[in-house]
Amino acid sequence: MAILGIDEVGRGPLAGPLVVGAVILPEPYPEWVNELKDSKKLTAKKRKALNEIILAEAVGTGLGWVTPAEIDELGIVGALRLATRKAIRELQEKNVKCSKIIIDGNINFLSGTKLEKITTTLIKGDSLIKEISAASIIAKVARDDYMITLGAEFPGYGFEKNVGYGTKAHIEAINTLGLTSEHRLSYEPCKSISGFKKEDNKKNTTKIGTEAEGKVADYLKAHGHKILDRNFKTRYCEIDIVSKTETEIYFTEVKYRKNDDFGGGLVAVDAKKIEKMKVAAEIYLKYHPELKYLQPLLAVANVSGNFEINNWFTI
Repeated sequence: MAILGIDEVGRGPLAGPLVVGAVILPEPYPEWVNELKDSKKLTAKKRKALNEIILAEAVGTGLGWVTPAEIDELGIVGALRLATRKAIRELQEKNVKCSKIIIDGNINFLSGTKLEKITTTLIKGDSLIKEISAASIIAKVARDDYMITLGAEFPGYGFEKNVGYGTKAHIEAINTLGLTSEHRLSYEPCKSISGFKKEDNKKNTTKIGTEAEGKVADYLKAHGHKILDRNFKTRYCEIDIVSKTETEIYFTEVKYRKNDDFGGGLVAVDAKKIEKMKVAAEIYLKYHPELKYLQPLLAVANVSGNFEINNWFTI
């Protein structure tokens, strides 16, 4: 029975990304698996050595990255959910399969997806399940390496040493040098310094969403679509764009990502969301029986931070 272990690194820092690791180990276990344990209980040198072995010999590995801006937008639970699904998606793209998923902690971040039925949670799983230990190691090493690069990019904050955590020296640097683009504005003391308000962030997010939807609408028109509706609302779901060609009618969900380096919007469209989109599409066609001759299709558009359309595809 192939087990997929999942663990996160970077929940509490004031700066830097959140990273979720996902690992499937070979069976039967090779001897090096006995050396795996919670990444926090290993020296940096040992973590590095085990990380190289895991990446080389594991059946499959995946990393899900979430930026500070996404953490501010989604909250930590939403960010963990997104990062988990990004890590899973990376494994799926490698065509790696498992029969059981165990997430460290007590929240199933895969609820509402097709994987929910095979997923369980386990508190202190990083000390009890070797696959979760491995996931914690690859996530920790990847994030630490990234924070070292930030230390060079933002000198004076000590990111290469504190990896974004709120040490006394780090907070003193914030007070002296100000905040960087890598700080989490929803975390104190960054929140008080920046004046961050989630309500204002939501308004900004709405403005960004509207601009992203406009770009997608222009893209669809340039590819032969006629835009029938924008922001069609039902009690179940809102469809961002309804468009048609000669033979199909498309119900498009627009997903914007400020930084698309770590995955597109598909990770935010889970099985539950797709079901809601289907219901909303059925309601739309009920209101517009003249369009029932068209084949209905659901679609997702991924829009990056500079409002370029990375891809548009049916689901």
